[in-house]
Amino acid sequence: MSFTTLGLDPSLLATLTALGYAEPTPVQREAIPAAIAGGDLLVSSQTGSGKTAAFLLPALQRLRGPATAGGMGPRILVLTPTRELALQVQKSTHGYGNGQRMRTASVVGGMPYGLQLKLLSRPVDIVIATPGRLKDHMDRRTVNLGRVELLVLDEADRMLDMGFQEEIDAIVARLPKERQTLLFSATLEGIVGRLAQRVTRNAKRIAIARVAETKLDITQHALVADNHAHKVRMLDTLLREEVVDQTLVFTATKRAAEDLSGELLGKGFDVGALHGDMRQRERSQMLQRLRDGKMKVLVATDVAARGIDVPGINLVVNYDAPRQAEDYVHRIGRTGRAGRAGVAVTFLGAEDRHLVRQIERFTGNVVSMMVIPGLEPKASPAYPKGRGVSASRALPAQATVANGRGPSRRRGY
Repeated sequence: MSFTTLGLDPSLLATLTALGYAEPTPVQREAIPAAIAGGDLLVSSQTGSGKTAAFLLPALQRLRGPATAGGMGPRILVLTPTRELALQVQKSTHGYGNGQRMRTASVVGGMPYGLQLKLLSRPVDIVIATPGRLKDHMDRRTVNLGRVELLVLDEADRMLDMGFQEEIDAIVARLPKERQTLLFSATLEGIVGRLAQRVTRNAKRIAIARVAETKLDITQHALVADNHAHKVRMLDTLLREEVVDQTLVFTATKRAAEDLSGELLGKGFDVGALHGDMRQRERSQMLQRLRDGKMKVLVATDVAARGIDVPGINLVVNYDAPRQAEDYVHRIGRTGRAGRAGVAVTFLGAEDRHLVRQIERFTGNVVSMMVIPGLEPKASPAYPKGRGVSASRALPAQATVANGRGPSRRRGY
């Protein structure tokens, strides 16, 4: 099947050809014709499946028709969980809509209100926003949503996981009832399903089967940690390995990212922190330092799991274990890039006892248990039967970090 069979405008087809798009992905084949038909959609599809084009191409085609209402506000509203994703969607919008006259505005946290106010004070066709900042503009009465014809909820599960349910409900309450809604999510169950019931009408469900992801050259290990102090000592050992070029360390909270980066700075590491409370300019500068090789360690929350592409990162450490297997995949995907090998290490506590099996089922990869000589956990870890490794029982050499000694270096650690 080619894009010519999906009902797209000839000018959009010409742009896709110029961009080198040969044939649509499964989610594009299913979602584009259904979206063009005008009904609501609930789409479950994994990240990297081409879902951005699946909603942007119908949105751009809609803009070629007459507006259903007058005014200054947007005709298309796209909500995303993070500012990085919002900026990526805006960039894709101009790529797919090359040559099409339209105005877009990115309304996200960490960017000056003044610029956003200026953009929203003019006629705008598409607004790509994070729920929190858009709600701020609604409260200030600086945005008019009465003209929205199409609402897109991109990565809805992620937005709800980040605590944006109230903001999303408040935004939807201000939108016209006669609109089209497209909801994209990795899952359509639980709280996502309840949200879908509130925001869509007679929606068509499209479920795209998960495909095996390209096997990256990433060696995956897990270490059992007794407490925070134990984690810091193990992390210090890992970071001092000569084979480590740059490291991305993931924490669960913004406060933890700041505190841990401070501890590592005190130990002499070139380190920075990246999290959602930082302004966009600060975040961009931090990432540029990493890309330029001026920083060896970046401590970040999950906001960095998408969008970071630094070839020099050859170690990812999950200082705080991810909450779900899909988060794990996004995190470790920040290493093993550009044809280089990488290592991913996850610190596990008692509450993470089932995570290893979940990750292995989800990814199809093996996560080997590992110990650092001299830093073995004090207590025997409580893992599923047959998977536990006590402190007194050393694992095979290939799963042991020796801090620069023995077989560890020959095997990437």
